[in-house]
Amino acid sequence: MEVKKTKDWGTFPKLREAKNPAEASEPGTVRREEGFRMIKGGKGYTIADIEALPEGERAELIDGEMFRMATPTWTHQEMQMALSAKIWNFIVEHKGTCRVIPAPFAVYIKKDKRNYVEPDISVICDEEKKSEKGCQGAPDWVIEIVSPSSVKMDYERKVKLYREAGVREYWIVDAEKQTVTVYDFEHSRAPLQTDMCTGGTCAVAMEQWDEPVPYAFSERIKAGVFEDLYLKILEMGI
Repeated sequence: MEVKKTKDWGTFPKLREAKNPAEASEPGTVRREEGFRMIKGGKGYTIADIEALPEGERAELIDGEMFRMATPTWTHQEMQMALSAKIWNFIVEHKGTCRVIPAPFAVYIKKDKRNYVEPDISVICDEEKKSEKGCQGAPDWVIEIVSPSSVKMDYERKVKLYREAGVREYWIVDAEKQTVTVYDFEHSRAPLQTDMCTGGTCAVAMEQWDEPVPYAFSERIKAGVFEDLYLKILEMGI
């Protein structure tokens, strides 16, 4: 996902990016890593603010904070198209009921007024979540394609959001690093039967697998939400 720094949006304040730590405390400046962050109202934004954006402008909401989205790069779009096509073809060939939808596509991730995202690729298997306006709830599988401006968003903020919202699987595709980081949230929430027994009673412990699994573009990666889908980025001709 591309994220870009703010500019004047009519009623939205114009921000100046701080070039060094000393400047960061001056009025009207923001630190470089937070340059894309909207500050009007702090965490008070809602989906109504998204709908009121000027034509052609796109943004996302995470817990009431607004983040603008920049025009994606050539590499980003090639990666998005190639991955979407592979997943789409797999679903069609296997007569599946899931759907793969590339951005721009509205995802009302928590079905509230303070969270709204447009993942680069959304795979939705629950018919009840599909609507003409977008996805009402968490997709089963989300893929974000990293851009230089979206590193913090994709690797930090969205990991937390997608885990909380109930996304089953989250892939972070990083063309610069040539890696795919996979979070298997579905199984990280599953309990495991332990061997610890006291007085003939065995306890069920909750073990977490929150650590992501990194893969190289040269490796075959299994999509957890499907039985037989494996993807290898280097074989996509990008």
